[in-house]
Amino acid sequence: MNDINAAQREQVAASARGEAEKILVVKRAEAQAESNALQGQGIANQRKAIIEGLQGSIERFQTVVGGTSAAEVMRLVLITQYFDTIKSIGESDKTNTLFLPHSPGAVKDISDQVLQSMLVADRAKA
Repeated sequence: MNDINAAQREQVAASARGEAEKILVVKRAEAQAESNALQGQGIANQRKAIIEGLQGSIERFQTVVGGTSAAEVMRLVLITQYFDTIKSIGESDKTNTLFLPHSPGAVKDISDQVLQSMLVADRAKA
């Protein structure tokens, strides 16, 4: 009789442990989903701030340097970012070799490719 009672208690305990584990798994999943949503909002806010900053920079640049188009200013920004990226890669201790096309024409080609990919991505969203 004691064995039967012990087996029943063990069965109830196992069921309770299973339910507790299920609750933990669900709570972890909910926390991860909320974390992902907040990260997405943070990234969206960051991108919005970048766009607003670029817009302000383009407008100021066009005011100072008359006759420039937004595309020309964006090309200048992309080239500047390209050189900043090369500089930061070169400053890293873990970079051994970096192969890049490096001529004035190559920089224009890279900026054209970046602009083209942005346009294609924008069309894909629509």
